[in-house]
Amino acid sequence: MKKPLWIVLAVVSLSVVMFSGIDYLSSAELDRSKNGVSYTFVERSQYTIHLVTIPHDSRYLVTPEISGELQPIQDFIGENIVAAINGGYFDPVNQKTTSFVVQRSQIVADPRFNERLIDNPDLKPYLGKILNRAEFRRYSCGEETQYDIQPHFSPIPPNCTLKESLGGGPSLLPKNTSVTEGFTAYQDGKKIRDAIGSDGLNARSAVGITDDGDIILAMVAQQTDLPLDSGISLPELAEVLSSFGATKAMNLDGGSSTALYYDGKATYGRVDQEGNEIQRPIKSVLLVTES
Repeated sequence: MKKPLWIVLAVVSLSVVMFSGIDYLSSAELDRSKNGVSYTFVERSQYTIHLVTIPHDSRYLVTPEISGELQPIQDFIGENIVAAINGGYFDPVNQKTTSFVVQRSQIVADPRFNERLIDNPDLKPYLGKILNRAEFRRYSCGEETQYDIQPHFSPIPPNCTLKESLGGGPSLLPKNTSVTEGFTAYQDGKKIRDAIGSDGLNARSAVGITDDGDIILAMVAQQTDLPLDSGISLPELAEVLSSFGATKAMNLDGGSSTALYYDGKATYGRVDQEGNEIQRPIKSVLLVTES
């Protein structure tokens, strides 16, 4: 008896993921694509991961967008937008950015003008690291578009122009840079700072780049039936992204900000104690836009 196509796809994809050493549970709605951009949904016991992959040779660009006021991810969606994921960090009190954003080669969001960040005495020892956190970059190199993840003050490659960037952090691949970016700190071998609960379970968002130059947008959602004990840690998130081919990756703002838009639908990562999705307004996003 011939098996339905979705069962075959599920079995094949499950076999590939399990072979990589990660014990996933598959879903019937495992994979679909739209105009070359693919969407993958994988369920595991403590989280669900949603991935949008943009091929390096597609007609789509991955670019940042920032709002003057916090707004839901749907409000960032305009014409020719296939996908979006929540972006960099911000202060929910004054709604100012704590991450750099560059558009059209100009800085349009600068954390150095956020007084609650710069004047916070508790953050003074870490400011140099905070201002040099990882960012997702898009370069124009002649007629080619290139993407990279680098610390904010890293130089631009020769014969290239930085067109856009969005800060986040820490870098997850090829190595975790939580300490050098000021997210975590240790004293006498004891952790004295962990700004985003790196080793705990939480909803998370990230962007990755493969060796071929494909872009992966990854959103990890908590399980609604395990609201207090689900999600993913940063080390495991790095492992998952690597299993899907990413060789460079950067964490984005997570927790209650975690959100992904694909093909007309927004999905949120964080849930409350009753298992309901938290839809938090955000400051910035990465958009997948038709060029």
